[in-house]
Order: sequence, then structure tokens, then C-alpha cells
Amino acid sequence: SSHEHKLNFKKSKEACLSYIQDAMLQKQWKRAAEFLTFYIESLEKDFSTEYMGPSEMIWRIGTEILCHHSHSSLKEFNSFIEQMKTLGVKRYLKVCLEHAFHLLCNGQIDEAYQNLSVAESWRFGEQTAIQDKEMKLIQAYRGLLDYYSWSKQKNILLEHGQDGFEDLSVEQEMHSCFRKAAMNLREIIKIPGVWDLFVKCYVDLLEFYGDHNEARQVLNEYAYNSKFPANPNAHVYLYQFLKRHGESKKSLISALKILHDIVPSHELMIDFNMMLQKSKKRKKRRLGLEVIFAALDYAGWKENVKAWSCLARQVKQIVTSEKHLDWIKQEWNSRKDWWPAFHFSRYLAKRNWQKNESLSYEKALVAGILLGKDCKYFKYVSHQGCKARMKRFRILKKFVNKHNPVYLRISG
Repeated sequence: SSHEHKLNFKKSKEACLSYIQDAMLQKQWKRAAEFLTFYIESLEKDFSTEYMGPSEMIWRIGTEILCHHSHSSLKEFNSFIEQMKTLGVKRYLKVCLEHAFHLLCNGQIDEAYQNLSVAESWRFGEQTAIQDKEMKLIQAYRGLLDYYSWSKQKNILLEHGQDGFEDLSVEQEMHSCFRKAAMNLREIIKIPGVWDLFVKCYVDLLEFYGDHNEARQVLNEYAYNSKFPANPNAHVYLYQFLKRHGESKKSLISALKILHDIVPSHELMIDFNMMLQKSKKRKKRRLGLEVIFAALDYAGWKENVKAWSCLARQVKQIVTSEKHLDWIKQEWNSRKDWWPAFHFSRYLAKRNWQKNESLSYEKALVAGILLGKDCKYFKYVSHQGCKARMKRFRILKKFVNKHNPVYLRISG
């Protein structure tokens, strides 16, 4: 019957698609290509409509196969993509964008730029308005390529500037690229989203031409506009900009405070801690201790000498002055159940000593204060240091023994 025929056809089509997926997962690209050919042939007899149309299925699967197939070439890929552009108006701009990415990955920058320019001039009735976001992406990536051209021209001028190099055509081309890049990059970063690369390039353009106020405004908007998603990099870029232009420590601390709240394990937390430690305000020095403790909660910081040095320095200052021991106690209370095994085991003491003497020294000081003179880590490292007749380890041992009562007060 006609119904049974359609049912069997649907089953065979789904089975074929399953074979394609299985072959792709096993990276059997030749087998996947063969099944895709059968799948395309079967679709010519299929008049059903589904949410994900056949053309999109073929585009996505075919692109993946051609990217990995050992016998495929860029010429074949370009031919395939051009066919995909004609299959679905709704996906035209997406296919164009993916085509541009593929060309860029193969070093064909001029071809990618041309592809984006053609896509930008595309118009198709109501679809033009519906695909407004895709069009803005097309324009934005063309802006990135304009920035790339501008950067190349800029480097030529800077390289030959001292030799009296004067080529108006290069300079004019550079300014032309600047105008086109700035226009497209400025538009995309107005839309709420994560636009890290676009923002960095646009700020670079503005800074080169001395428009620091506009650059600052862009970075502030990117970091603080509540319509944009929370983005650690936005605060990193703002901090780096403020630091480049010699802004006040108050501004730098403000930028890093938000970064700390979002990503307490960020590498800039060492800079943040050092600024806070130097502050005359007690509240900021207290925050500095919290920042470095929080950073060392993460495995990626376990062997960071600078981080342990920062913590050791501040702990030593507090213990020596016998002021604010409650700061250490508050931080230690939430960590005393797991930091000893995480940071201060005898195994780690042995490994740290073998790999990095400075790391061992800083950690031993902190371990001795937090866990007392009988701490396994401190005992092993101080013994090895004294055995090797290293003066600073003898001083370390005396310091911890002298202030052992502090451990009792911290441990409660």
C-alpha cells in the first residue's frame, strides 16, 4: 500500500542518517560520504516537511565531512558551499559566514573578504529584515578583516617611519581601512553580547588615533552595562586600559574587585592582592588577604610561587604585629578541614622541595603559622632546609617556633 511504502521509506531514510552519524563519530569520513550520497538521493523522493529542513541537514553534515575527508580539496568545498547557498534563503547568510571562516582557516583572507562583501549586499524581500542579526555579524567580521588590513599598513609605516619612509598611498589605504573597520565594529558592540575580539580591535583603533575618551566609554559600557552578559574579560580589558594610561589605584582596584567577584581564580588576583596590601586602609588590606586565600582554593594555583609569597608576606606581617589575627582565623575556619590535605601533606612537601625550593619556603611559613610547628609540611621542609645549611630556613624555623602560640589562637 501507499502508506506502507511511505512508512518503509521513512524508516530507511532514518536508518541511513543514523549510519552517517555513526560513521562521523568514528571518523570514517569516506563511509560517511557514501551514506550521505544515498541520503541525498532518498530526499529527492521525500515530500515531507520537518523542522530542520533537508538542506540544512545536508549543509551541516556535508561541511563536516568535507572538512575532514582526506581526498577533499578547497575547490570542492567552495563548490559545495555555493550549492548550499542556493538551497535555502533562510540560511543564506549563515552559510556565507561559515564559508568565510573556512577560507580564513585556509589563509585565503582576500577571498573571505570578498565573500563577506557579496553577502553584505544580499537582499531578499522580508528575509533581509528577519536575518538582521546575521547581517550585522557579516558586517562585523568584514570589519575585523578591515582592522587586519589597517594593522598591516600601520606596521609598514611604523617600521619605516624612522627611515623617512613616505608613501601617501599606504597612509591613505590605512585611513580608509580604519574608517571601514571602525564603522562596522562600532555597530556590533552596541548589541548586548560577548564581543571580546571586536571590542579589543575597536579600542586599539581608537587608542592609536588618540581618542582615549571614546575608548574608555566603550570599555565602561562593555563592562558595566547590565544588558550585557557577565563577562570577566570585559573587566580585564578595562583594567589593562586604565593601567596603560596611568589611572589612579582607586580605579584599578575598582575594576579588579568586580573581576574577583566573578572569577576569584583569575591570574590578575596577584596584582589585585599586591595593590590591596600596599593600601593604608585596613578594609583593603583585609580584602587583600581574602583575595589571596580565595585564589589558592583552586588547584591551578597550588604551585604558584608568587601567590604563596603574597600570602606568606601578609600572614607574617599580621603575626609579627599581633594585630588582626582574627582576619586569619576567619579565613582559616572555612578551610582548616580540607587545606591540610590539599596543600600541606608530607607528599606535597617532598615534591615541592624537589621541584622548587622557593615554593617550599613560602608554603612552609604559611603551614607553620596555620597548623603549628608540628605540621608535616613545615617539619619536612624546615628539616631539609636546615640539613642543607640554608640560613633562611633556620630563620624560618625560629620564627614559626617563636610564634607557635598564634597557631593555638587561630585554631580556636
